[in-house]
Amino acid sequence: MSTSAPRKPRSKARMAKVAPPTEPRLSRTRRPPELEVADWQTALRRQFGREQRFGLENLGQEPMFSDFRVHNPTSGSGTHYRVAIRGQAPGQNFCTCPDYATNHLGTCKHIEFTLARLQARRGGKAALARGFQSEYSEIWLAYAGAREVRFRAGTGCPPALRAQAEKLLAAAAGGALPRHKLDGLEQLMRAASDCGHELRCHDDVWQFAAQIRDGERRHAALVEAYPKGIRDKALGRLLKVKLYPYQVEGALFAARAGRSLIGDEMGLGKTIQAIAAAELFARHFGVRRVLVVCPTSLKHQWKNEFARFTEREVQVVHGLRAQRQHQYREDAFCKIVHYETLARDADLIDAWAPDLVIADEAQRIKNWNTIAARALKRIASPYAVVLTGTPLENRLEELISIVQFVDQHRLGPTWRLLDEHQLRDEAGRVIGYRALDRIGQTLAPVMLRRRKAEVLTQLPERVDNRIFVPLTPEQRLHHDENGGIVTRIVSRWRKTGYLSDADQRRLQCALQNMRMACNSTFLLDHETDHGHKVDELMTLLDELLEDPSAKAVVFSQWLGTHELIVRRLAQRVQGDSQRGWGHVLFSGSVPGDKRGALVERFHDDPDCRLFLSTDAGGVGLNLQHAAAVVINMDLPWNPAVLEQRIGRVHRMGQSRGVQVVNFVGQGSIEEGMLSVLAFKKSLFAGVLDGGEHEVFLQGTRLSQFMKSVEQVAGAMGEDEADPAVESPAAPGAAGTPPAPVDLSQMQVQDEISVATETEATAEPADPWAAILEAGAALLQGLASARSAGGATPGAAPITIERDPVTGQASVRLPLPEPAVLQRLAKAFEPWLK
Repeated sequence: MSTSAPRKPRSKARMAKVAPPTEPRLSRTRRPPELEVADWQTALRRQFGREQRFGLENLGQEPMFSDFRVHNPTSGSGTHYRVAIRGQAPGQNFCTCPDYATNHLGTCKHIEFTLARLQARRGGKAALARGFQSEYSEIWLAYAGAREVRFRAGTGCPPALRAQAEKLLAAAAGGALPRHKLDGLEQLMRAASDCGHELRCHDDVWQFAAQIRDGERRHAALVEAYPKGIRDKALGRLLKVKLYPYQVEGALFAARAGRSLIGDEMGLGKTIQAIAAAELFARHFGVRRVLVVCPTSLKHQWKNEFARFTEREVQVVHGLRAQRQHQYREDAFCKIVHYETLARDADLIDAWAPDLVIADEAQRIKNWNTIAARALKRIASPYAVVLTGTPLENRLEELISIVQFVDQHRLGPTWRLLDEHQLRDEAGRVIGYRALDRIGQTLAPVMLRRRKAEVLTQLPERVDNRIFVPLTPEQRLHHDENGGIVTRIVSRWRKTGYLSDADQRRLQCALQNMRMACNSTFLLDHETDHGHKVDELMTLLDELLEDPSAKAVVFSQWLGTHELIVRRLAQRVQGDSQRGWGHVLFSGSVPGDKRGALVERFHDDPDCRLFLSTDAGGVGLNLQHAAAVVINMDLPWNPAVLEQRIGRVHRMGQSRGVQVVNFVGQGSIEEGMLSVLAFKKSLFAGVLDGGEHEVFLQGTRLSQFMKSVEQVAGAMGEDEADPAVESPAAPGAAGTPPAPVDLSQMQVQDEISVATETEATAEPADPWAAILEAGAALLQGLASARSAGGATPGAAPITIERDPVTGQASVRLPLPEPAVLQRLAKAFEPWLK
């Protein structure tokens, strides 16, 4: 561990002086009412920085006002940042970390750590209070708020040079250099050199100026090359195929912006727009190396699309490390990799130095803290095109993570964006969003999004249907037991604002188990098969596939569901070979080089009627020419994932009307999810599609469920802390681990999970429950009579009779017990008043 030379390595006693013990700790999730948001965020960074045990190395000669290297010796990543100390007020110092560049606070944890170390030295506080005095002058970039170029005159600055700098900065408040006067930087630097005065201009200033100038040059070059814009005939010769006008617009937009996000709805041809943009970059802006980052299943599809549309040489990077290393050294215009390779090949990509990065299905980086997201954002390329039909799936933070790769300064700091657009209740829970249109306006210079209804009027209509399937008693038992776990954990979280690691795991398992129980108990125990969904599917397919040319795509998140479907298909063949349906199964376990054959078989084999897929097939596949039916066995958390599934069939090139069927567990977590899916879809539309500017949760079924949960939690008392509440991982998920639950959005998922538990236990009771119970008793009695064939004493047989006059058939049913009829009549009383 290195320290500021020439001082001795720090000891434990000296480290104890860094963290002030008297200041009250601040919560990272709840803002103290006496602090403004910016002050709270600044204080959090000061608190966190002063608690760290980073390594500190002085890179200069000055003991106090110098440049320092700060690193975390325990991280093992080798990441370090340069910190420049010029004073103790926010905005006077500098750090190369991403947080400092984007938080608009003028400080970060590395700066605060360094300041604390310097203040702990003898005379440190007094020196920092006096401020930085140097003979040389500086041109620097201020990050406290909007980025601005600023000038600081040193003690040895000649009066003539100072006057020239003041004249350059005269039009700017606070000494900031206007953007339209950036050309004056070179003149100022030459004047300093001529008079022998040292004037330092930091690298980020030149980068800032270069980005502005490059954008102006790109715009001018494209106007000169294509004066008629999207109607220019020269653009018709850009690729080997003709582009739609909106696709030409997308390619030109990406080339003008330099770094952009194309967020068109699925099925509008984002791939061809990105390839056309790459061609524009190559022809006009000297791009020679293009890196395409995509999911594994799409690597070869990207290669085929490049070959179809261009004459460029393309290489798919694969194999072991030595083989990939050799491939990066080979000459090729485009190299295609998948997200999981980015971190392992970071040094190889950095050495290859791509000019343009195309990130496909960029929702993979919606979580900024994942390895793939961090690795992608570390790639230094002047140009980027990000493709995703779902830039916003659940939370605004996801959109921020994706946009940060395009332009890390576009949306401003995350803390400010959430403070301006989130609506919270007294307990701090997010209950809605406001002013969503402003986000869309802010993104307009870098994001282009078109909807199918706007640009593709020939797209066939789509019909969505829901089939509500009742749960069996065995399913209900699993479902409600896990619902009880969720209820208790949610109640505990609402009181404390904190969940232990054990509770987080229990919550993940319980939520997942509730959803899996809606399909079948097989997904939970891998032995029993209680559930009606698969049988309902077979009944539906009997009707849908009556047309010998019809085909269907069936989605489920879990392989266990598809295993049950495959069993039913095998039983059909055993019973009657003429009633069998060929199928393929597409999942994440299928090797990448085998997936194309599955898609081809579904397209080309007339006997292959079903395409069974997990969400691994929810992106990138084009099935519109083979199928016109999409069946969802279960509902995903996100409406965006649901639309991804449907977008495999309902997309450009579809010549038939598309039918979508969603199976929903009746009275289950899936039924409760419908309200939340609608809310998330409203959030998505408000930000990206010009929809409602304010979205609220109040007044929906969800808020009613929440009120009921509060009543149930109040009646539970000591049961909340029951240590026996455990939810084992589901062995029936066919090797699929439970999907991770993001705690920052937990209130949404919790509300979904609690809904069904509340309906089952809260007062007043659900009036349908009595009806269903009585109806079940009636059906049970009829089933007993049918199985007995009338042999049981007192049980009349069920017979089919035909009217001798009309010939119309009818079923003769035995009357149930009088008690059953009384219960059924009593259940209907509230509905007959």
